Amino acid sequence: MAQKYVYLFNEGNAGMRNLLGGKGANLAEMTTLGLPVPYGFTVTTEACTRYYEDGRIIADEIVDQIKAALAITEEKAGKKFGSVENPFLVSVRSGARASMPGMMDTILNLGLNDQTVETLAHLTNNPRFAYDSYRRFIQMFSDVVMEIDKEKFSKLLENKKKANGVVLDKDLTAANLKELIVEYKALYEIEKGEEFPQDPMVQLLEAVKAVFRSWDNPRAIVYRRMHDIPSSWGTAVNVQSMVFGNMGDDSGTGVAFTRNPATGERKLFGEFLMNAQGEDVVAGIRTPETIDSLKNINEAVYNQFVDVANILENHYRDMQDMEFTIERGKLFMLQTRNGKRTAAAALQIAVDLVNEGMITKEEAVKMIDPKSLDALLHPQFDAASLKAAKAVATGLAASPGAACGKVYFSAEDAKAHHEAGEKVVLARKETSPEDIEGMTASEGIFTSFGGMTSHAAVVARQLGTCCVSGCKEAFIDEPAKTITFANGLVLKEGDWMSLDGTTGKVYAEAVKTAPAELSGNFATIMEWADSIRTLKIRTNADSPAQAAMAVRFGAEGIGLCRTEHMFFDEDRIPAVREMIVSKTVEEREKALAKILPMQREDFKGIYKAMEERPVTIRFLDPPLHEFLPTKDEDIAALAKTMGIEFETLRETVASLHESNPMMGHRGCRLSVTYPEIAEMQTRAVIEAAIEVRQETGYNIVPEIMIPLVGEVKELAYVKSFVVATAEKVMKERGVEIPYMVGTMIEIPRAALTADEIAKEAEFFSFGTNDLTQMTFGFSRDDAGKFLNDYYAKKIFESDPFARVDQIGVGKLMKMAADLGRQTRPNIKLGICGEHGGDPSSIDFCHRIGLNYVSCSPFRVPIARLAAAQAKLNND
Repeated sequence: MAQKYVYLFNEGNAGMRNLLGGKGANLAEMTTLGLPVPYGFTVTTEACTRYYEDGRIIADEIVDQIKAALAITEEKAGKKFGSVENPFLVSVRSGARASMPGMMDTILNLGLNDQTVETLAHLTNNPRFAYDSYRRFIQMFSDVVMEIDKEKFSKLLENKKKANGVVLDKDLTAANLKELIVEYKALYEIEKGEEFPQDPMVQLLEAVKAVFRSWDNPRAIVYRRMHDIPSSWGTAVNVQSMVFGNMGDDSGTGVAFTRNPATGERKLFGEFLMNAQGEDVVAGIRTPETIDSLKNINEAVYNQFVDVANILENHYRDMQDMEFTIERGKLFMLQTRNGKRTAAAALQIAVDLVNEGMITKEEAVKMIDPKSLDALLHPQFDAASLKAAKAVATGLAASPGAACGKVYFSAEDAKAHHEAGEKVVLARKETSPEDIEGMTASEGIFTSFGGMTSHAAVVARQLGTCCVSGCKEAFIDEPAKTITFANGLVLKEGDWMSLDGTTGKVYAEAVKTAPAELSGNFATIMEWADSIRTLKIRTNADSPAQAAMAVRFGAEGIGLCRTEHMFFDEDRIPAVREMIVSKTVEEREKALAKILPMQREDFKGIYKAMEERPVTIRFLDPPLHEFLPTKDEDIAALAKTMGIEFETLRETVASLHESNPMMGHRGCRLSVTYPEIAEMQTRAVIEAAIEVRQETGYNIVPEIMIPLVGEVKELAYVKSFVVATAEKVMKERGVEIPYMVGTMIEIPRAALTADEIAKEAEFFSFGTNDLTQMTFGFSRDDAGKFLNDYYAKKIFESDPFARVDQIGVGKLMKMAADLGRQTRPNIKLGICGEHGGDPSSIDFCHRIGLNYVSCSPFRVPIARLAAAQAKLNND
């Protein structure tokens, strides 16, 4: 039996999401529920995959199935595709299994041509509506399918409005629009060298191809990489009978949420426009009205919509994002999906749904994107600074939080200045999917057009980025790179501005920010997550302040304390440098004796901040040259300060130079050459633990981690000095305390010989930054120069330094975990690379049986939630 590539809406259901995509599955489900959904069909994600396998060609059997489904849909609608008597028109929309708002492209009014537009005008007795629909279709088809710059059409439209003395599109007459169609078609012919296609079937198949192509456009690739969506999924295509919101003042279109997507409040939230089509609401061409005011225009439709919204939320048991059209006073539902929301709203909705008895605590934990919690930890405005600041305008509070940065007017400029180290605010008349990288790079987003469901608002909420949209009090001149406010104030490129995404206020100055305060909902969700997860969550912290912050966020220990970070303090760097230039063991020990009390106090502060939580201290890791200057003038100044000859110091610096320092004299190799370094650090660790125990009564169990081990004999050699020193200190102090010695698994050979290394190591901590670097043979400092080419050419789908490569690096991790347990069944296993805060990597760590993950303090809540989801998804 031939494979089925096309499904009518009444043939599918919500469980077919992988095949029909999210939009198609939900259209099918709404059809099953008996809701007013225009007839249509879905071309499956497998057809998209086949399209790429066949060299970007739609196979004949798929074309045949599309034609067959179209014929059935025509019959249901009582209309015929291309008919000059009763033409059938459709919309074509994409719909991947994972919601990708703004990433894909839509085409409306497909099936119109020079003949059917006249029939439509006659049948509806509304020529203006017919010509408006046709000019929209020409513009969308030209942009989405034929990739003609849409601004060229927008310019023609603006010129037409100006020539006729009108401001809004809807004020153009039928005659004006008929003239515009001629101009649009002439532009198309100039750009493509052929006439605008008149055959509706050609239009349809070209549109389906365009949706398939859009799965692979640059902004879709960036979005997939940001949200861990595999390229192999593909997108479905939804072909649906057109219903028209632009047929007059009894027609309209809108977008609404069953709850407020910014706050989570249980109240219908949305916008609509009368006498408009769908893209008008999100494109920001006109400022829409709130959904509540629909009641004043058509109370029956409003009440019906409220009923539909309640049906959908109760059915899906989650907040819904719905698109609808009103055609001549009749309601039609075009889409529903689980709505995107701010992190604060996600917590509020999850807690409320549990309290309402709609979902369980486990379901609540699973429905929150761990990465979204980042937004809750971002700065808010400092109260005193905000009080002193004066707002110059107020727009729509589209995405909460505070942003302060220098203003730039294009995505490219925003990204470039962000990469140069600046905090930036992206200002646009309105954003589009092409702006995604600039939006991602920005502290905040500011637009002069668009509503609460515009592209800028939706994407900003998903990114957790502050956004003020639809600010009518500001004129943004993108070519001139200026913002002119109603009071006459002008901001130029590079000037400071601040945005309050919670109130919509705009400040033409830098306003100081302050750390965010976490809500009670946050604590509730974290409590639920902690009751579920089995992975422990530690933090990477190098100071008491960082440690205390991590504990506030729920850290259960320190998985990585980098002792070298303490060496760079200006009070101790002279002693470190003295140690490096020492020529004898005695000179080195003398210098190290100066560092010892500083290290001991550092460790005491961290132990006290962590109380009795475990603390893993990594011994000195970086190569020694990092502590010394390289320029002659800096070497001369240091030589003078240290009281040594310039040439002597320069020779020392030169002798420490390495061709590949990341694989050079660092980590445990330093202690093999200079055991006195390990001895000093061990003494500081053990003395600090004893003193804190005596001062506080805390039962401190230090975990000493030897880095960069690749051979068990290295570990055994360094460990012998650690043990001897620890025993000596405990004997001196007359106190016995437990301690552990372990290692980082960050060299592939260590993973391959983990059974041998476990004979000496009481714990393993996977240093996945270096393990990734050495497994791939990439320098993590330089990989950014070529990784974009790897993404574009589909060699990589994600950054291996941000997300564990489970196929290669992951295989080494699992091998090391299994081998380590074979030798030492109770060995403690953790991860301390940057991957420790990445949800997909945490899921992997759970599956291979690690005991804990460790991440930066601000990622601890993300890790707590991701660990709970890993438990729920795998066990």
